[in-house]
Amino acid sequence: MAPKGSPGSSGQGREGGTERHWWTLLAVCGATFMLLVDITIVQVALPTMQRSLHATFSDLQWVISAYALSLAALILTQGALADKFGRKRIFVFGLAVFTLASAACGLSHTPAELIASRAVQGVGGAAMFATSLALIGQDFQGKARSSAIAVWGATVGGAVAIGPLVGGALTSAFGWQWIFYVNVPVGVLTLLVSMRMVNVADPNAGRLDWNGLLTFSGGLFLLVLGLTRGNDDGWSSRKVVVTLSAAVLLLVLFVIVELLQKRPMFDLSLFRKPSFTGVSVATFCIGAGMFALLPYLTLYLQNDLGLSPLQGGERLLPLTTLSFLVPLLSRPVTERVPAGLALCVGLATSAVGIWLFTGLTVGSSWRALLPGLLVSGVGVGLANPAIAKIALGVVPPQRAGMASGISNTFRIGGVATGVAALGAVFQHRLQSTLHGLVGAHLAPGLARAVAAGGTAAAARASGGQPTVVAAAHHAFVNGIDEVVWVGAVTVAVGAAFAALVRRKDFYSRRRQGYRPPAAPPLPPPPLERDLVPEAVG
Repeated sequence: MAPKGSPGSSGQGREGGTERHWWTLLAVCGATFMLLVDITIVQVALPTMQRSLHATFSDLQWVISAYALSLAALILTQGALADKFGRKRIFVFGLAVFTLASAACGLSHTPAELIASRAVQGVGGAAMFATSLALIGQDFQGKARSSAIAVWGATVGGAVAIGPLVGGALTSAFGWQWIFYVNVPVGVLTLLVSMRMVNVADPNAGRLDWNGLLTFSGGLFLLVLGLTRGNDDGWSSRKVVVTLSAAVLLLVLFVIVELLQKRPMFDLSLFRKPSFTGVSVATFCIGAGMFALLPYLTLYLQNDLGLSPLQGGERLLPLTTLSFLVPLLSRPVTERVPAGLALCVGLATSAVGIWLFTGLTVGSSWRALLPGLLVSGVGVGLANPAIAKIALGVVPPQRAGMASGISNTFRIGGVATGVAALGAVFQHRLQSTLHGLVGAHLAPGLARAVAAGGTAAAARASGGQPTVVAAAHHAFVNGIDEVVWVGAVTVAVGAAFAALVRRKDFYSRRRQGYRPPAAPPLPPPPLERDLVPEAVG
């Protein structure tokens, strides 16, 4: 029997897994479900949070961005820690931190407390994201891996599907705090299941890449901060120019640092392969263009059309439900076509769906969104499983942890950047429209009120003046239309990069002669040059 902690100790076969491995899949899917439900739940509750905590539009952006920034900045570091100390240990650590931080979010009384708790949530979420796909890749091969990834993809879709409905119901019935409290029992149950997983570490793991961590997290934070503050402080102001310039400098330094590292946390050599570059950029684009757009659709449904949180969540069900069902229904077809083609079609379909949101007017109802919600749901359902399959398939087996981390970094980094960038576009369009309708003296203050609270906030600020309320309604719709266009173009760019994914870049363990070791001593991992690419989809 292999010693505890080695791959062989799990009793895994080449084409499947033991009962213990299916417990691993259950734990990973439970954590993934909790993470993604939390994102969609929060989006539905944003208007209620704004009123309860008297938050500004910038505060609402940071409720999303603080979580996404922590995730994106720490995923790769958590992946390195997982290699050093074992994936199970880091996964369980992240699950515990996320669960405790969720309770802290629910107990928050000010926007600052909530944003800080969300940042800590992101620390735990990064550990779970960094290890989720790697745990599946470690325990499953062949057809069993395809099945496990399909289950994981369905979990992603299911979380997105029920998140708005659950969030709307909890917020309407009990208050926004319960969208966080619900994570506590789920987290505890997932922790119990996690105890059955096998811990696997990399004996060759080196020290942490602190220089890479500091330059990447600092650059990403300053980029989002600059985009968030641009409209309020002025895009030509010294503060914004210095912030964005420092962000670019740190990100350039990050690239240089990683190129000089012997064991970097972000191995830039992976991008020599067109397929890895294509899937990474495509993943960033769907995060920045599709998922970052959802908070603004929520604000439109609740703050402009006046729907309740539950009603707003129900209106998003066409998109979220299809993103769950499509991976299940399309699997017999997508398994037979190249994964790159599935990803390209998925993103192109999503871009068309977002484009269908355009053309909103002050007389539009939520039904104007319905065609776009349906088409986007199909696109997301096709893209999500393809992203996971490509991210793991185009790298050698021993690089699965880093590939998983990079994939999730691009996804969540896209959300953080997209929320900030779309918010900047939204605020700019609001202010420019109001400038022409109510004058330069009223436009800035009214734009801030409308951005955070919609037309109801404009009515309160103006004492119910019909002309001001009408102007606010018109400006809000114009702002949503603008961010929709930006989202559609962003996802279309992702579809173009998805075309870079090539069949010949995929690796096959069977053709490499790879076998999990049955007993110690463990053989050294094969070098990348010894691995033979296989043309699979």
